[in-house]
Amino acid sequence: MDSILFIITISLALASVINIVLTKFSISHIIGYILTGTIVSTVFDFNGSESLHSLELIGEFGIVFLMFTIGLEMSFAKLGKMKELIFFNGFIQVVISSLVIFIGAFYLFNIDATSSLIIALAFSLSSTAIVLPYLKKSKDIVTPYGKKSVAILVFQDLAVIPILLLMSFLSNNELSLTDILLKTFLYASAIIIFMFTIGKKIIAWLLHFSSNARMEELFLSSVFTIVLGASFIAHEMGFTYSLGAFIAGMIIAETKFHIKVESDISSYKDLLLGAFFYSIGTKIDAFYFISHLHWVLSILVLVMAIKAIIIYFLMRKKSDKSESIKSAVALCQVGEFSFAIFAFALNQNILSEQLGSFLILITVLSMILTPFMVSNIYKLASLFVVEFFEADKITTVTVTNHTIVCGFDILGRIVAKELTNEGVNFLIISDNLHHVLLARKRGYDAYFGHLDKVPVLESLKVEQTSSIIITVNTLKNKQIICEAVLGYYPNANLIVKINTLEEKSGLSDFNINSFVHAQHETAILLVKQSML
Repeated sequence: MDSILFIITISLALASVINIVLTKFSISHIIGYILTGTIVSTVFDFNGSESLHSLELIGEFGIVFLMFTIGLEMSFAKLGKMKELIFFNGFIQVVISSLVIFIGAFYLFNIDATSSLIIALAFSLSSTAIVLPYLKKSKDIVTPYGKKSVAILVFQDLAVIPILLLMSFLSNNELSLTDILLKTFLYASAIIIFMFTIGKKIIAWLLHFSSNARMEELFLSSVFTIVLGASFIAHEMGFTYSLGAFIAGMIIAETKFHIKVESDISSYKDLLLGAFFYSIGTKIDAFYFISHLHWVLSILVLVMAIKAIIIYFLMRKKSDKSESIKSAVALCQVGEFSFAIFAFALNQNILSEQLGSFLILITVLSMILTPFMVSNIYKLASLFVVEFFEADKITTVTVTNHTIVCGFDILGRIVAKELTNEGVNFLIISDNLHHVLLARKRGYDAYFGHLDKVPVLESLKVEQTSSIIITVNTLKNKQIICEAVLGYYPNANLIVKINTLEEKSGLSDFNINSFVHAQHETAILLVKQSML
């Protein structure tokens, strides 16, 4: 029963089933991995098994690869452009949040100073692993609140390194503070000098050589060699694995290979992060959680409220109310690096087992709630303020006999340009906020929303349109939109772009006026041009 192979087999099967179910409800796969770890630990009594140490080590490298990908996005040029947002907003948020939480833990709950400091620093961090992918997927990363949230996340990720160094000091009773600081400074200087001189040349040579060989597996193995090599060098010098990986990422960010590297390791990073969250799940005592649920929920609400208020007022200085609220909602949770801090503190015996378990429960519950919060961030913000970026609440348009263009990807942009040249009165609807902002920047009437929603159909006066051009890509989206439009206005003049005959067959049940086969029309134009 203690076989690591048996544990992995059971866990993979269970995680697959749980994540399939959660995906149906648009719930983050991170929750699935945590639940899997908890279930396996509770039902099969794997909690505390020595075999799990191997899995925890694998999981630790999930954080390593996360820090590596963060480093890939943090070139010196980008840090320079965002330095005020990163180093001012980020620093103020971490310091004030830590200070307030420390005071609360030390004076309100009578926790000792060392433990209070650890709690304060850990709870000041937010979840990069959940928030950043959401911002990228929703395109909110280009909005004002998205940029400011990312800047704070970046500083928090950078702050993890000195926090873990401080933890090393707190766990070392043999050396004085002066000795620790001197040793840290010398070793850190040695790592940075080595990585940005000899290390940089080795990394550039490896990537260049493996790229010229045109063997994908060789390029991927080179990337893994760089990440693991840098991590082990940092670890042998007394630092965390993550520090070396982050520096390696920053070096590669300055090369032409950074986009390919990030793309190639994305699936491996997600798998390793899954192992990390699984290992966290194994630490959860389900019975302890149920018996102390009221305390866990109370402290969680208190911590999230404190962070949300601090972030709101920090953002409010240079942002409007809506941006400030969305930033507060996006960053008020406790993040995954808190697990690393608590795990380190428990291993070094500077945090009691009972207190550590309680803090991990708070962090887990926070991360379970986070996907629901960030995916409904506009609805939550609308409770306090309503503005343009709130999807599906569109002021009724005044135009009639107009064309609606659904989608503003490359094809949608070309359609909009041609309609403008023809003098056609049109408007654009998209559920991609980045595309809406781009369309408005180009002078078009663009709206953020979903064309399958009745309030949007009413606001855009679909029943008074001359035509509706559907440029979205997936068959499922086309089916949903066409069904909603025709259900609202059966006589709608729909023109739908299709990529294959299978797509046309999948839309055959709808009364669609015109299909435009992308490949077929392109072929006709190519033949015409060849015959000129």
